[in-house]
Amino acid sequence: MITFKQYLRQSTTYKIFKIFIREFVDFLTTFGDIVENGLKTLRYILTFQVNVKELMDQCVRFGISSLPITLSIVGMTSIIVTSQVASEMVKQGGGHFVGLLMSILIIREVGAIMSGFAIVSMIGSSLASEIATMRVTEQIDAISVLDVDPIRYLFVPRILSGIIMMPVIVIIASAFGILTGALTTKLTTELGYRAYFDSVWLGIYMKDLGVCLLKSICFGGTIALISCACGYQASGGAKGVGLATTKAVVWSFVAIVIWDMIFAIAFFF
Repeated sequence: MITFKQYLRQSTTYKIFKIFIREFVDFLTTFGDIVENGLKTLRYILTFQVNVKELMDQCVRFGISSLPITLSIVGMTSIIVTSQVASEMVKQGGGHFVGLLMSILIIREVGAIMSGFAIVSMIGSSLASEIATMRVTEQIDAISVLDVDPIRYLFVPRILSGIIMMPVIVIIASAFGILTGALTTKLTTELGYRAYFDSVWLGIYMKDLGVCLLKSICFGGTIALISCACGYQASGGAKGVGLATTKAVVWSFVAIVIWDMIFAIAFFF
């Protein structure tokens, strides 16, 4: 005879509840690892314990390698938005404000957040899979045996490169987005380049530039930290590497959106 306890464990409600508990515990564990590793990394950065050569290599990887895909995403986003907005604004007599609208949109949101998504897709996933592979193949254990702190050796140059290079990427991508907006406006409407760029300067404020740079610093550091931390806690062979990479990408996307919401509330509400 099936007891109530056995019946409960076989029910769908119990199975869903068990999955929820497992995911919640995994969330707390991952979040705790990210915070702990971030604090350790911050301590090394503040005490200037940084391998400069490795930092330069990671900066090249984080910045130059990711620039083509970043420019492509930001540029295409600008083209999509401009092609739909410019013609309507010209019809309504607001053609001389197209550049203003696009500059505000790109500097405040599109440049930073689309660059962040591009970096997560290309660099974040790469960092996570690289460190996860080192973990499951016991290379990180070998580093520890050699009396080298894996956090200092692996995390510090990668996170610092994200903090340094992300603002540079966002500046270049934002400028490219504004330029592609000008080209799209010219091709889809009768508005000239001069009218577009005259209004661009009306939409650029030092506050927006400062917030954009601060936001990009947070994005870069967070993406690198989450990717490294998720890769660092990987286990279980090739499957573990895949799961760690997926977790890093998902967590990074969510973190970018949360950061963006925090900045929007703090500076523009």
